[in-house]
Amino acid sequence: MKAVIQRVSKASVTIEGEKVADVKSGLLILLGITNDDTKEDIDWLSKKINNLRIFNDANGVMNKSLIDSLGDAIIVSQFTLQASTKKGNRPSYMKAAKPEIAIPLYKEFIHQFEKDLGKKVQTGEFGADMKVELLNDGPVTIIIDTKDKV
Repeated sequence: MKAVIQRVSKASVTIEGEKVADVKSGLLILLGITNDDTKEDIDWLSKKINNLRIFNDANGVMNKSLIDSLGDAIIVSQFTLQASTKKGNRPSYMKAAKPEIAIPLYKEFIHQFEKDLGKKVQTGEFGADMKVELLNDGPVTIIIDTKDKV
């Protein structure tokens, strides 16, 4: 499971002209799922993201987590995060989980993230053509891959 975490001043997701998610200060999380991802990956990644100290404290130092800062989050499924670009110029998406595997894991990640955060999050729609807008704050962008957790 791979996540691109962006600290945002605002972010939104629009599908077919309708805004389905809209947050102010918080995180935009792009999530790529593989066939071998597990509940353990979900639990670890959710806790890691929720507790990342990437929000400024009163002294302007990145010392607060999403939980501490009372920020919001949007979680968007993005299979292209699992692209392999080793050969040629056309990315291979063989590592990306098929919908029958990815959708339940995506939903479980959202559920676990909300549980760890202590409130609801907003989401994109799995498989939809989404327009994602964000104002990256900092900019702060962090990539986490659960395969690198050891």
